[in-house]
Amino acid sequence: MSDSKVLCPTAHNNLRVTTRYGSDFGDNVQFVPTYPLEFRNIQSCYPIFFTKSAESGEFYPIALFGFEPGENLYLDGLGWDASYIPLMIKRQPFMIGYQNDDKENKNPVVMIDIKSPKISKKDGEALFDENDQPSEFLQKIMGQLEALDKAHQHNKGFIEALIKYDLIEPFTLEVKLNNGSTNQLKGFYTINEDKLAVLKGDALADLNKNSFLQAIYMSIASYSRIKPLIEKKNILSGK
Repeated sequence: MSDSKVLCPTAHNNLRVTTRYGSDFGDNVQFVPTYPLEFRNIQSCYPIFFTKSAESGEFYPIALFGFEPGENLYLDGLGWDASYIPLMIKRQPFMIGYQNDDKENKNPVVMIDIKSPKISKKDGEALFDENDQPSEFLQKIMGQLEALDKAHQHNKGFIEALIKYDLIEPFTLEVKLNNGSTNQLKGFYTINEDKLAVLKGDALADLNKNSFLQAIYMSIASYSRIKPLIEKKNILSGK
């Protein structure tokens, strides 16, 4: 159970945050949201698919880590086994919240989940210096949160464009492992390549103007990461 609070030096100057990764730190998740602005890095390591928010019903892209809930095949005994770690993982246990300045304006603030397993009072990176100013570590986190906020806004337009051209379709992936067992990946969506292939010039130009077309092809290119993910699953299942 999370417990998010507005970060402030008065209440949180004694907290530290670990930069290590592992199941003990809450990183054993099957997937996390990702954004077109980081697809170039994501597609080199992880399959990119889409899912729907249980609350809003809206689509959003995800980086896939495993074939079952709570399974992250990129975790090993030494940490995170990939050359790029998604922003939604790196920013933990921080997030952006909004406070109302008046009826129309919302001011972004840094929030922290004080019940996160990444938090300690002994080990990890300090959040504030002796003058109660953000530490170098926290300044990097704030930069990542700002990037995520911009990426979230850009992502809205990306999803709207995919829906406009009917480019999202459901799929089921059946994974047969070397030990004879079968895993089914359900509840996710992918790019409809047949409909993409017949789009005309005006539609392609519309997708291209905000780098959405590039993001689409990077998403498709990421499917090559499914095989290495299956290999990781086979290694784990064979132990």
